[in-house]
Amino acid sequence: VQLVESGGGLVQSGGSLRLSCAASGFTFSRSNLSWFRQTPGNERELVAVIAVNSSFSVVVDPVKGRFTISRDNAKNTLYLQMNTVKPGDTGVYYCKATIGNTEYWGQGTQVTVSS
Repeated sequence: VQLVESGGGLVQSGGSLRLSCAASGFTFSRSNLSWFRQTPGNERELVAVIAVNSSFSVVVDPVKGRFTISRDNAKNTLYLQMNTVKPGDTGVYYCKATIGNTEYWGQGTQVTVSS
């Protein structure tokens, strides 16, 4: 099982990034998927969730209207489109796949937003 995040990097405040999470080794299309982040000095927190077949998705209030979660089951890939980023969005972003009681995590990708 592998979840590999990519797309992080350094971006100026107000800019955009698209994170990707490529999955392998499990039935991606049957999993609920999430993005989490760990900002400096804080615990890991939920950012967005998307259900199987994109039937349901939600983003947390701090990123609502700026971030969008999506998935492509044909490509076994999860995305997080980040627009109008702020310095407070700086952190390590992780993807998670959940099937029943089993969770898989990626290794994370660093996002740094400069002011």
